[in-house]
Parts: sequence; C-alpha cells; structure tokens
Amino acid sequence: MRNINDLSELTMEEFRELYKLTSNIIDRPEGYADSARGKVLGSLFYEPSTRTNLSFSTAMMRLGGSVMGFSDPNSSSTSKGETLKDTITMVSSYADMIVMRNPREGAAKAAALYSSVPVINAGDGGHLHPTQTLADMTTILRRRGSANHMKIGICGDLKYGRTVHSLIKFLQKFEDVQFYLIAPRELAIPEYIRRFMVEHGMQFYEVSGLEPVIPMLDVLYMTRIQKERFTSEAEYNSLKGIYCLNARKLRDAKPELLVMHPLPRVDEIAQDVDDDPRAVYFDQARYGMYARMALLLTLSRQPYRKPGKAPEGVHGCRCTNPKCVTKTEPYLPMLTVHSAEGECCAYCDKPVDAYDEPLQEEE
Repeated sequence: MRNINDLSELTMEEFRELYKLTSNIIDRPEGYADSARGKVLGSLFYEPSTRTNLSFSTAMMRLGGSVMGFSDPNSSSTSKGETLKDTITMVSSYADMIVMRNPREGAAKAAALYSSVPVINAGDGGHLHPTQTLADMTTILRRRGSANHMKIGICGDLKYGRTVHSLIKFLQKFEDVQFYLIAPRELAIPEYIRRFMVEHGMQFYEVSGLEPVIPMLDVLYMTRIQKERFTSEAEYNSLKGIYCLNARKLRDAKPELLVMHPLPRVDEIAQDVDDDPRAVYFDQARYGMYARMALLLTLSRQPYRKPGKAPEGVHGCRCTNPKCVTKTEPYLPMLTVHSAEGECCAYCDKPVDAYDEPLQEEE
C-alpha cells in the first residue's frame, strides 16, 4: 500500500489489516495518541470541504502529528499558474503524506506520479472518494458484522456521486451483494461503473422509485443531488428534492436497516429520521475519522522515496472527458487501461479516442 487513489486497488488482506487497526483505535483511542508524533500531513484542498478536511486534520492531530497546507487554492501558488506537478513535488519535500481533494478527475493518480510520499485521494471531481468508502465499510462492518449477503439501496445522484462509485467498486470484493440503484435516468450510474459491474458479474437493478424497494433493504445509502456538479442550474432545479426519506417511509423497512449518508445532506433525509436508531450517518462520520487515523498511521510508516521517471504514455490518443486532469495538466503522459469496451483513460476511467499526430519535420 503506497498511495490511496481507488480503495478497490487494495487487496482484501490489506483492507482487513486496515479495518483491524481501525477497530483497535475505536476501542482504545488513547493508545494511539503519540503514534505519529513528528509526522506532517500535507493537506491540499482545491475544493470546498467540511467533513473530509476536518476529519483528516483531526485524525492526524489525534495521532500526535501535525498538518499544513491550504483549503483555498486562491491562497496557494496555484492561483499564480503553478502546475500540479510542481505543487506536489514541493509539498512532498515538506510532508510525510499528502491528502488532496481536487475538482479534476484523476488528479490524485496524476499527483502520485510526482510525489516522494504517499498520496491520498480525498475526492477527485465526480470520480472517486476512497476514504469515504473506508468510513462506509467501517460503519457496515461494525454495525452489521459483514458485507456479505447484503441488499443495499443507493439513492440519489449516482452519476456524479464519487462516494457511490468508490463504494460500488469496493463491494465487488464481497459475496452475494445485491444493488438497488435508485435514481432518475438523468442521474443514473456512469457507463464506466455500469461496465465494471457487468464485467464482475455483480447483481444490480436500476429503479427510479425509493419506497417500493425499502422493505427488502439491509442498507440504504442516501446521497444529495450535487448542485456544484451541474452545468445548468435549470437542470439541477428540475431534479433537486426528487427523493426525500422520512419517518413515514421507514415504517415498512427492516428493524435492522442501516440508513447511511456521506453528508452533507440538503433535503434528501428529513429531520424526523435523525432519532430513528436505524439512522447511522452521524456515527458514520465519526467512524470515518477513526478509519483515517488507521490509514494515516499505516502510510506514515512508508519511507521517503524519490519518484521514478514518469511513464512515457501512449501517443496518438486523448481522453474524451472534459473534466479529466489531462485537460488542465497537458504535460501528463497519456496512460490508458484496456476494458471490454476499448481503451480508457487510466486517470479518470473515461473512454479515449485516437487522433492523428502532426508529422514532425526532419532536420
């Protein structure tokens, strides 16, 4: 385990060790108060964040370490035009680990190419959010005991919901997980997630109604409609408030149902759900802090290592995703991965297309 870009890249052995450490910290936090003393976390938040930013900072301080960085890119050299490569190269010479949130999809993977220390993806646009999945899995395992043989409903913004994408990909590692993907057509899961589920033989049903499926669920994962991801306010207004979970809708749910949410919520969970013992979203946020403590402690033991030369990349192709990090950091090598549908961008998982490179004149 060197970088945390996509939690599904961890082996189950690595995850079990991480979860075991998380559980130990939850049960005996005082035993870890000085375990990262002298270590520094570089915190680079190019996008607004409350829970994730505070959770990482608190986690590091509870381990006895310190935090430096920024929560507003306008207060950094990014506002002067500094490249991501240069920022990461500099910060990795100061810090022992870097946690980064960036609106560009694939930014964390790109950062890892140039970092001397582990890089943690704290959210890259609408792509992935692996440490939220750590919080989610800790909640499920602590409250349910297992993620096997589980029916999970995921409701809301499945198109832009990076927490959803990360969770779906990681749950592929468990047995007999049935997914009920509850969303309007406009906010259905992106094609690369649907392709992933099909290729891995995952059981999923795409539905538009919340109430019909509630009675059969073991976990209900609510998400907000993310206004900041829409290009048109009119499109957002047409979809906001489409789902709202309230006490009445929970009457037919299982007594042991877990109601989860990555937070923040807007109007998708009514206040009258908060006192229901099945509502675990605030506990979920606290579990996330402990899970990040375990992750930071594990990565803090990694040695400082100069990055090798960046791979050459594939010539004659480009990512089709306008939100991909390669669009704003043109020096990045074009890396691809093969799928059943063809070649995809290794940074953001979207398709690539070919183009004719101009012929270079012979000297």
